[in-house]
Amino acid sequence: MARDPEIPERELNTEDVAAIAPPPKRGVARRHWGKLTLLILFGAPTLALTIWSYAALSFSYSKGNRVGNVMKFSRKGWVCKTWEGELQVSSIPGSAPVVFPFTVRNDSVATAIQGAMGRQVELTYDEHKGVILSCFGETQHYVVGVKALPK
Repeated sequence: MARDPEIPERELNTEDVAAIAPPPKRGVARRHWGKLTLLILFGAPTLALTIWSYAALSFSYSKGNRVGNVMKFSRKGWVCKTWEGELQVSSIPGSAPVVFPFTVRNDSVATAIQGAMGRQVELTYDEHKGVILSCFGETQHYVVGVKALPK
């Protein structure tokens, strides 16, 4: 049957609207682009910093011992408290002393160092290069053991 040009087309009713297929859903990335951007801007650097710090603290660059007198030893830090100290190493009496800065993260080792203040001590340390955050200590040398030497 031919359509009469004088009669206008009818409008859509409820059945017609229900029969029309809905538009395809947009992807999750398009709907949540703001959240994904924030996750990438803050999450990725945080994850990279965490992995780097873990790797730097897990692998020791060098291990060794130093003998001398502890000249300064104090607990430092605004948020992350670590024990920081200086060992005076002098190989020849009367020569200028060499200062060896070190960090202690273990409280039992720090207590042993405090008990040996004023005497000559042997510090066992691990050197960790590449530690980014000062929250883990201000130096690269982390003392893991102490031994007070006889006078």
